[in-house]
Amino acid sequence: MKKIIALGGSNSKKSINKALATYVAKQVANSETIVADLNDFNIPQYGIDHEVEHGIPAGATRLHDLIDAADGLVISLAEHNGAYSAAFKSAYDWLSRINPKVWKEKPMLLMATSPGGRGAQTVLGIAKAGFPRLGGNIIADFSLPFFDTNFSENGIKDEALQTELNEKIKLLEAVI
Repeated sequence: MKKIIALGGSNSKKSINKALATYVAKQVANSETIVADLNDFNIPQYGIDHEVEHGIPAGATRLHDLIDAADGLVISLAEHNGAYSAAFKSAYDWLSRINPKVWKEKPMLLMATSPGGRGAQTVLGIAKAGFPRLGGNIIADFSLPFFDTNFSENGIKDEALQTELNEKIKLLEAVI
């Protein structure tokens, strides 16, 4: 059975991005979903002074090892002021200090959602441009606008968006 990591790019306890990533990862056929909650890794803000004084945080190493053992990744990014959340950016920065190929060429469905109509497309664009340089093998991407209106635990309420997402999931399934 394939291992799929579901990662929400936020440290909110009620992260809509973690909810979306978890839902989508569970749709991947013949796979086990492992939810990686940034709160479970206790990763401090990245800084070279912290690294020199304390080394790589154990939480960053645990997250690195989890990614390394995965067969695929489903990542949904929160957008804070048009960019990554601080929690995600710190984790990402620490991971790059362990291995510059952060995502290890693992097949990835990259997503973003927000309560607004753009569905966090700005941060999704930043990630689509930057992740490949750090080992991101983006098989497909998806943006979900109006999360509160369009999402339920049973799936995406908007039929066209659910159909689009199903197609993206099939693309990921085909390569893992």
